Amino acid sequence: MKELKYIIVTLLISVPCLLYSQNIVYKPINPFFGGETFNYQQLLASANAQNDFEEDNGFDFDQGSDLENFTDSLNRQLLSSLSQDLFQQEFGDTSLTEGTYVFGSLVVEISPSTDGLSVNILDTSTGEQTNIIIPN
Repeated sequence: MKELKYIIVTLLISVPCLLYSQNIVYKPINPFFGGETFNYQQLLASANAQNDFEEDNGFDFDQGSDLENFTDSLNRQLLSSLSQDLFQQEFGDTSLTEGTYVFGSLVVEISPSTDGLSVNILDTSTGEQTNIIIPN
């Protein structure tokens, strides 16, 4: 009986030594993860075929007539000139001074901060707020 135990133990120890396997190798398909670069076109075509969404880039290429373009340009220049005149009347030729200024529904607060000069603009009609920091 002892010999049988020794034979079984010997077989159990020696059998795994006789068995061996190969390495498991993963080869990616996607070229972004190290796969073959020739698969790119096929993967892109497959992704585009499955894509149901249409991109709205927000660009309107309808240029309008020359008269409409001229009117828009004139309006922009007029508004720019008015804002420049308001700025000159309020602040003069000097730099921005600290304080709170009201332009219609806009409240502009100018104050110093650790990063520079902080300009906080609040639209009281909509509640929108913008903070601009002018570095020293």
